[in-house]
Amino acid sequence: MYSHILISTDGSELAQRGLDHGLSLAKALGAKVTIITVTEPIPFPAGAAGAGWVPTVTDIASYEKAQKEQAEQLLGKVREQIEKLDLKGNFIHAPDSWPAEAILQAAKTHNCNLIVMASHGRRGLGRLILGSQTSEVLAGSPVPVLVVK
Repeated sequence: MYSHILISTDGSELAQRGLDHGLSLAKALGAKVTIITVTEPIPFPAGAAGAGWVPTVTDIASYEKAQKEQAEQLLGKVREQIEKLDLKGNFIHAPDSWPAEAILQAAKTHNCNLIVMASHGRRGLGRLILGSQTSEVLAGSPVPVLVVK
């Protein structure tokens, strides 16, 4: 059935539920897992340049360093969880990326045949304002996507 499962996480409580579910499924199926965490590009509000703020090279380097450290810490915790379950896994930090794009690319690159991710399940205006990485993955994925609420 599923032999290689891609599981996305951002370290949040909700993402942890998706991670736990995906790891339980992988354990039950004897599947390999690839864990991905994505850090987005430095936030740069559209009107920031007009207001006199533009991130400097130092700002960008500091942001990227902090994001890398957080990702390494998160993936380290996940690695411990995977080892306790006696699973085999790959770990990916996709820096300076948009989550849906990075998740879809990782699934393709690593030949995953299932993507597991968590979603708040927002609807209506909340979904429009916040966007939905899960919806983008669902729309663009050539493999099944398991969404955990």
